[in-house]
Parts: sequence; structure tokens; C-alpha cells
Amino acid sequence: MNANSTTLAKQASPFAILLLRARRQQLSLHDLFQAAETLTATGQQAQAVELYKTWIAFNDTNALLHMVYFNYSVALGQVGDTAGAINALRACLKLDPLFGAAHINLGRALEDNGLTGEAIQQWRSFTESTAELTPDRLNYRLLSLQHIGRVLENVGMLEESESVLWNAIELRPDLSEAAQHWMPLRQRQCKWPMLATSPHVSAKHLIDAMSPMTLACYADDPLFQLAKAHRYNRYLVGRPDTSEVPRPQPKLKSCTGKRVRVGYLSSDLRDHAVGFALCEVLELHDKESVEIYAYYCGEPRTGDATQDRIRNAVDCWRDIAAMSNVAAARQIVDDEIDILIDVNGYTKHARAAIFAYRPAPVIVNFCGFPGTTGSPFHQYVITDGQIVPPEYEIYYSEKVLRIPCDQPVDRKRKVAERPSRAAAGLPEDAFVYVCFNGMQKITEACFTRWMTILSATPGSVLWLLGGEKDVDQRLRKLAEQSGVAPERLIFAPKAANPDHLARIGLADLFLDTFPYGAHSTAADAITMGTPVLTVPGKSFASRFCSSIVKAAGIPELVCKDQDDYVSRAIGFAQNPASLAAVRESLQRQRETCVLRDMPALARRLEELFWQMQGEAERGETPVPDLRNLDVYYEIGAELVQENMDFSDDGAYRQRYREKLAQWNDYAPLLPDARLWP
Repeated sequence: MNANSTTLAKQASPFAILLLRARRQQLSLHDLFQAAETLTATGQQAQAVELYKTWIAFNDTNALLHMVYFNYSVALGQVGDTAGAINALRACLKLDPLFGAAHINLGRALEDNGLTGEAIQQWRSFTESTAELTPDRLNYRLLSLQHIGRVLENVGMLEESESVLWNAIELRPDLSEAAQHWMPLRQRQCKWPMLATSPHVSAKHLIDAMSPMTLACYADDPLFQLAKAHRYNRYLVGRPDTSEVPRPQPKLKSCTGKRVRVGYLSSDLRDHAVGFALCEVLELHDKESVEIYAYYCGEPRTGDATQDRIRNAVDCWRDIAAMSNVAAARQIVDDEIDILIDVNGYTKHARAAIFAYRPAPVIVNFCGFPGTTGSPFHQYVITDGQIVPPEYEIYYSEKVLRIPCDQPVDRKRKVAERPSRAAAGLPEDAFVYVCFNGMQKITEACFTRWMTILSATPGSVLWLLGGEKDVDQRLRKLAEQSGVAPERLIFAPKAANPDHLARIGLADLFLDTFPYGAHSTAADAITMGTPVLTVPGKSFASRFCSSIVKAAGIPELVCKDQDDYVSRAIGFAQNPASLAAVRESLQRQRETCVLRDMPALARRLEELFWQMQGEAERGETPVPDLRNLDVYYEIGAELVQENMDFSDDGAYRQRYREKLAQWNDYAPLLPDARLWP
């Protein structure tokens, strides 16, 4: 370097010096990555892109050039240059065709730009080229298979998605992500038995990977569901550093005239079953008693009438979707929320980790999740006495508080004009059984019962909510194998909510599923005058429908067991007059029944809010009971493989007690408040 260039270098900016070093091949790979990271962290993404571009142009013989191209693609993506990022990833793969991270990112970029076929091919090419695997390539192959399965599922190619995900499961059966998607896929396709094993994948592998929602559709086992929820919470939330968020102490509100401040947190405060359920309740809250905050963590919405109503009903609306869990928790702390209600649990788009920071003195599980959370930070669950009678409280980690009925309804929902049966694709004079529950709730035992009912009632039809075309055809084929003409299964297409409500009233009798019964769908049917026949089990999801039926004033449609369910369904078709009396009773009580008394529900919720607030002020907030849940999990994982359809509570508990005694003989168990006192 001569004297003039030395002087220029001294006068140049630090960034210009970096570019000069890159041109002269004096910037090492380590210094390049560190400089680019610093530029990005300080908001200078464009300079990071320029630095990478310059380095690549003048260092094209470097042995690790493919890694620079990969980082360059990330930097281009950060400045919105998608085309440049794709080209950089392709350049990376030309240099190292087996660089797994580039295959993953290139597939994602193609998918984000609507090229799903090309994305799948990109990932598939990597999986096909990695027969001899290193640990890194094994991981990227697994990621590729999972991405392929996810995209295929999103575009409705369920069979193909299932097959790809099974390859991922066999590759690493000890990891749960692929199996968590694979099992609901089989449930949605009504593929029985659901747990299909192989020499590499055991039933225990699949059971361990089940989510709480999948398990609720599979088995009526509330102890195992509690233990599963507890285990799932640890998997999902882990143990975050809660010192990042100050833990608020209860504020004195009782006898001061101050309102209790309640926050509802959910991704479903929108046109969704949960949004429909909560909408009028939020409008009816007594603003002199409670102050309502809504925390929305779902996807952006426009033109959503339900969300607009909720926004107008609450005192404060906050969209926290883009916030980190820590930032959201801090916002809740800053808002001085007294009682924070989790309206998601472990459903889609849930943000369970926010609650781990305990951003409010009281945390409640209500309305969105059909069961216990099994978490160390949910102190209460709000439900009703039919779903959780006192003797069933042992199946919940939270303290149980009760309202008249756990299914709020919105009496203001729009209903379209009722179509004719012909317009809905139904025969005019047939007895129409209906079940508009999701396909994932239909088990083999449930379908067998339906076929028994149809076989005993010639001329009747079963009206189901249509799934994928292949699934509908599978059910028709299974019906034919049971001796029922396939055309007696009629599939309804999806419809807008006002049209869905209008048409469900065309049916004669709603047949509930088991073990995961109808929730809002049962309330919809009853609202439109269609009686619902159900049989409660032991778990939350299996008892919810019976709560709705009782609250509607027709407890006689709650059956004592599955045989009673079948005989009563047949009897109503053979004696339509008996069903007409039920329909008349429904209509007579429609506006006076517990199910539709939303003002009473709102007042009762407020009473519970003040009860919880008082307990918090007195230091009496309950501590979740999590004793022995790991043992209950192992016992449940063994018993659930028997996949018993229905058992009475006494026999069910005895099975667990016998297993607990065996565990205790090997290693003494600490006493708990459930079955090992």
C-alpha cells in the first residue's frame, strides 16, 4: 500500500474499510460473518448485503464460499430481495449440493412465493440424495420430510402427506414433531386403527407424540389426559427464565369500589367457534364491576364482524401476535391485569408460554380448551357441574369453579333462510340423522354404532360434514361393508356460518360422537331446533355435549351408555312422534333455558372473578396439584393401548389403582389427592 492509499484508508468510514479488505481478500470468513452480524444488529441490513456481495465477487476461490452464499441469502431476505435470496441459495447448492440448510430455506422461499410444487421437489431432491447420512444430513433430511408433509397437508393432499411424514417418523421415532402431525391426519381421514406401528416405530412412540387434542379424540381417559397435558406443557413451554418479567402481586380491590381487571387471551377472538361463543358474554359484562382487556394472538383479520363486535365490547383491545412471549407478558403486567384467562389452552396458535411468566396474580383456564392444562401456572378452571361433578375434580390440576353451562352462545348471530331438504341434497321424507362434528372425532367404534342404527332403520340417512373426497369415499365403502347402502351417507359441503346454522335444522336427530363429542356444533343444532343424542364419558371432551343438552332442557337425551344410545336412536326413527315431543319441548324452552341465559352467565362469571380476586388478596390462591403425574402418564400410556371405547368410572379407577400398587411395590409413591391417598 503506497502513501496515498494509506491516507485514503485512514479517511474512509469503517464500512468502506470493510469493503476494501473484502476486495483485497484480506477479510477472513470469521471477520466477514462477525461484521455482517454487527451491521444487521444495528439496523444496517443493506450494508450487510453489500458486504457479502463484494466479498463473494473477490473471493470466489474460497473453499467455504457456499456458506457465504447461504448467509448472503439470509441477508437478502431481510431486505426483501426474495429473488436475490433464491439465486444466492441456488449458487450455494451448486457449490455444495448436499448443504441441507440451503435446501430447507430454498424450499421455504419457493413455498412463500406460491410455488408449492417446486418447493416440494426441492426438499424431495435432498431426501433422495442423502441415502448415506451424517448426523447433520440426517437432521436436514428429517426437516425436509416434515416440510414436505406440512405443505402437502396444507394443499389437501392428505394421503401423500401421511406417507411422507411416516418416512420422517421411521427416521427418528424418538422425535415427536412428525408424529404429532401424522396422527391427526389419520384421524381426519378416518383411518382405523389409528396407531399403525412398524419394526422401527412402536405404539408407545406414537402415544408419546400425541398432543392433548389428539388424545381427547382417541380415548376417554381423563387421568391420562391430565398427565399428557402436564407432559405436553413441559415440552411446549419448557422452563423459561421467568426473572425477565416482574411477577405482580394481588392489588386490593375488594371493598374499595375499584373494578377487577380481567384479560381474555386467545387467537380465536374472531369468526371462530370460540369467538362466536364469547361475543355476547363480553358485551354483557357489567362495566361497573369488571374492566375487560382482550389480548389477541391470532392471524391478522379484515372485515371480521365477530372481531369487530369484540373490539367494541371490551375496554381495551391489544394485538400481541407480533410480540415475543416476554414482551406480551410485560405488556400484561404493565396493564395491571388481576385475572388472566387462557382461552386457548393447547389449541392452534396458542401462546401457552406467556402464562409461564405469571403476568397476572390469577390465571384461569376457560372456554377454549376441552380439558385440564396440567400446568404449574393455571390455578383455576371454569366449567360446569355436568362436565366436572365434584367426584371428577381429581382429573384436574386446577381448582374447579362452576358456571351454569360451559357453552356460551351468541343470541345475535345471523341465520340465513332455511333451505329446502332438496336444496341441501336430502331426501324429503326420510328420517335424517346428522353429525356435523369434524371427521377427526369419528372413531371406528362410533362409526360401527351408526351403521347399527342405519341397519335397523331402513330408509333413514346419515348426514355428515364432508371431508376430503377420498375420506367421504372411504366412509361410504365402510358403510357398504357393514351392509348399509353407500348412498345413505350424505355429505354436506362447508358453508358460511349463517347458512350452516340454517341447514342443520333440516335434520331430525343429531348423533353425537364419542369420546370427543360436539361442543359449539351441539349448541348450533339445538338452537335451530334439532335434538342432540349423546352419551357422556369421564373426560371433559366426552361430557361437554351432555352439558349443552341438559342446559337446553332435554336431559332425557343424555344416554346412560352406548347400548342405550343405539337403542334410543333407533327408537326415535321408529316412533317419530316421540321425537316430535322432544322438539316441541326444545322450542317451548328456547328463550328461557339455561343454555341461552347469557345475562345470568355473565353475572356468574363476574361473581367468580370477584371470588378469585378475594382469594388472591387473602393469599388463598390454589396451587396446582401435579403430584405423581409422571407415574400416571406411564400407566395411562400402557392402558390406552387397549383403546377401550367405554367403561364405567368404578372399573376405570380400579385399573389405575392396580397399576399404582404395582409401581408402589417397586418404588414407594408419595401420596396424592387422586387415586393414591
